[in-house]
Amino acid sequence: MSAPLRLILFDVDGTLVDSQATIVAAMRAAFGAAGLETPARSELMSGVGLSLPVLMKALVPEQDDRTVNRLVAGYKEAYHDIRLSQGSAHSPLYPGARALLENLNGSPELLLGVATGKSKRGLDALIEAHGLERMFVTRQVADHHPSKPHPSMIDTARAETGVARDDTIMIGDTSFDMQMASAAGVAGIGVTWGYHHRSALEPARNVVEDFAQLADVLNTFRAVNHG
Repeated sequence: MSAPLRLILFDVDGTLVDSQATIVAAMRAAFGAAGLETPARSELMSGVGLSLPVLMKALVPEQDDRTVNRLVAGYKEAYHDIRLSQGSAHSPLYPGARALLENLNGSPELLLGVATGKSKRGLDALIEAHGLERMFVTRQVADHHPSKPHPSMIDTARAETGVARDDTIMIGDTSFDMQMASAAGVAGIGVTWGYHHRSALEPARNVVEDFAQLADVLNTFRAVNHG
């Protein structure tokens, strides 16, 4: 009897790639263009993972929708310019990320996917820059879903792949990722090398410190689901 298909979903920013410098630079450009003071770096990073309009509104709750929309557009333009000028260096893969993805992708019973607050344009460009085009069978992006922690991204990824809840896992660095996993009824693995403090990663089933630990946890997940 063949093993059941299993779905492993990854967040992107702060989980697979370190885009902190680009995010902060694009935020500063957007706020500067709007004539507003840029929030502190810690405040900016605490909202990474949310869809961009939701994040901007959270950063400037006193501003009207027109200003929020201007900030969103300014951020997208600045981020796009940085990506074009720096290529893959604008969001380098964390050490160990590529090796893990390649190892997992070599197992026919494992399906890999992405659930990210990035736009489709941004995600597609990032995947192309790092040569990961054939890695992910499902790509869930902010354009098509409510912001995390709404479970829509995970629910849609499961619907596309036909994988059961018990055979699905979500990996991310933020409280939004873990809350989304909980809302979708799937296991969550929190990673500590990203943008939220370890204490914010509840209700993760596991919290890991590096990609070697993540590989061990995923091996256990695979073994359990083999029955």
